[in-house]
Amino acid sequence: MRPLPRTETEAGPPLTWQIGDVKITRIVEFETTGGTRFLLPEATYDAIREIEWLTPHFADAGGKLKMSIHALVVEAPGRRIIVDTCIGNDKTREMEPWSHLQTSFLTDLVAAGFGRGSIDTVVCTHLHVDHVGWNTMLVDGAWIPTFPNARYLIGRTEYEYWRGEAVGEDPATSPFHDSVKPVWDAGLVDLVETDHRICDEVSLEPTLGHTPGHVSIRIRSKGQEALITGDFTHHPCQLAHPEWAPPVDYDQAASIATRRRVYGQLAGSDVLVIGTHFAAPCAGHVVADGEVWRLKV
Repeated sequence: MRPLPRTETEAGPPLTWQIGDVKITRIVEFETTGGTRFLLPEATYDAIREIEWLTPHFADAGGKLKMSIHALVVEAPGRRIIVDTCIGNDKTREMEPWSHLQTSFLTDLVAAGFGRGSIDTVVCTHLHVDHVGWNTMLVDGAWIPTFPNARYLIGRTEYEYWRGEAVGEDPATSPFHDSVKPVWDAGLVDLVETDHRICDEVSLEPTLGHTPGHVSIRIRSKGQEALITGDFTHHPCQLAHPEWAPPVDYDQAASIATRRRVYGQLAGSDVLVIGTHFAAPCAGHVVADGEVWRLKV
């Protein structure tokens, strides 16, 4: 996803949602329109224009997808959790538009009231490049933990898989080497299972397929409920086409099955679905739309 110039991505104050005693705040790294066909090759302009409810929030009139890379800060009683840490600044990446970014993400995080030292938990739904970047920051030529007072929760299966994949990779360009290994070496990582409970209100939920240990985040408080997707769904268009599986999925059949299962469970419920890559307004409720689904915002 090629980032638009910063002047075109300013979207005012961060979006927030209240789920009982839990507050969720979206901090954007960048937003983009178009340039996403590598991710969902079947989402042609013509195919997207046929899904009328995607416009104007999630696609433009020409059929270009609107997407976002952002983190979500979850404030539960006594806890301050950041979910997925985007791409990060200064990092060398194979995708040129994501390489050596210089965004105001960290400044925006602080401006929203979340100093680096105030975060007590970092959760990575999986270990892809755009979900681990701000785990670390470059200081005096070294990658150090961005959130020094936090425990970094990483799925055990996820960690073991990507640690194996990173063997032989160039440390200069490997997300595992610059965004995961440094927090492991600092002793800040807790390996957890895919159904780990973080606190009374927040727990992990397995949504496998995109990666071997992919999880979503379930939030329950005072009879209200939300689900942070991670990448089992990249874009709302997949509600209309759950069979659209990104080529980067570890197991496409499993990711399709996960989408159908979770959409079916969510349909008609009061669960607020907050998309990890959904453009603003970023959240809504899943409702049935014939044999498939749509997002009602």
